[in-house]
Amino acid sequence: MIPDVLIPFVTIGLAELGDKTQLSILLLSSKTKKHLNLLLGVMLAFLITDGVAVLVGSWVTSVVPILWLKIISGLIFIFFGILTLGDTDSEGAAKAYSRNPFISGFVMIFLTEWGDKTQIAAALFATKYRPLLVLVSTLAALALLSAMAVYLGRFISDKIDKKTISKIAGILFILIGASFFLFLIK
Repeated sequence: MIPDVLIPFVTIGLAELGDKTQLSILLLSSKTKKHLNLLLGVMLAFLITDGVAVLVGSWVTSVVPILWLKIISGLIFIFFGILTLGDTDSEGAAKAYSRNPFISGFVMIFLTEWGDKTQIAAALFATKYRPLLVLVSTLAALALLSAMAVYLGRFISDKIDKKTISKIAGILFILIGASFFLFLIK
């Protein structure tokens, strides 16, 4: 029982630490005052994506090619970046995220986590360990890291001007999105 919980928790936690997902959550949290709503949206998306992974193993990646998952994820990040940069008015930028941070967090995570290394790892762990314990430990690791990212984003938003945060967030989202296409250059 201990390996069923401990191994996925530690592995997923280390794999996700500093990942694009955590950076995205940090940036989204720096643009809203409704941090709990953001965290709940993010966790619902993780529950669905990792729950599906645990239920069907690596079936999703065998049906939808990883290439397409990466392209879609990259385009979503670029879209969020352009949306953020296009809203240089700090009140307008804040509106897009703070109006419903639950939906912003959910959509960002739900659409970009399919085929992610942690989702695939959860699927693989579920083939070796008890699936329910794998899901619980995966969600616990992701909740811990997401809460840390939300807290850090909240701290940053108190220290840095909202327009600066919007510009940085927009540029980083575009760069993260573009990084998904680096594999095409090889």
